[in-house]
Amino acid sequence: MTSRSLGSTELKRLHREWRRRTPGRLALILDDVQGPFNIGSLLRTAAAWRVEPVWITARSPRPGDAKTQKTALGSDRFVEVRAVERGVDAVAEARAAGFRVVAVELATGARPLHEVDPVGDVCLVLGHEDRGVGADVLAACDAVAFLPQLGRIGSLNVATAGAVALYEVRRRSWTGTGAESTGAEGDDLLG
Repeated sequence: MTSRSLGSTELKRLHREWRRRTPGRLALILDDVQGPFNIGSLLRTAAAWRVEPVWITARSPRPGDAKTQKTALGSDRFVEVRAVERGVDAVAEARAAGFRVVAVELATGARPLHEVDPVGDVCLVLGHEDRGVGADVLAACDAVAFLPQLGRIGSLNVATAGAVALYEVRRRSWTGTGAESTGAEGDDLLG
């Protein structure tokens, strides 16, 4: 079989088909993420996975920052960004908008993200590059999940972790492989 890159019209058709097959809304809270390149990368990823809205806390660089733009490559124009003073305010807004809020953090009580059942609307929370999600924000979330890792590195860059986590939530909604269908034990993180 010979493959070739898709043309513009074919690419639009492909994306339209996947939008039709994708149930539920997906949102993102960036709790004190400080690196402008990380913010730009996360905004580009958010645009790719139809993540709306993205809440950014007061100390995080904004989409208009030159370094953020260098990584976002203009994709931020496809994402609704909401600036809030504190991460807990973003959690409250997300919950008021009908989202179940799940922090992605290496923390006590966290469950593997692959066990999260993507039923309904989900908002993921990512935190500061060194300190992670703030304790007050963790306490305000509905659940805490982590990305299982096998190597000798203990954590991922926040932009990389965000890309993996956002994809995993979308993938599970496409395949219908929630916690109950994988035989995962314990409470459903989102149910």
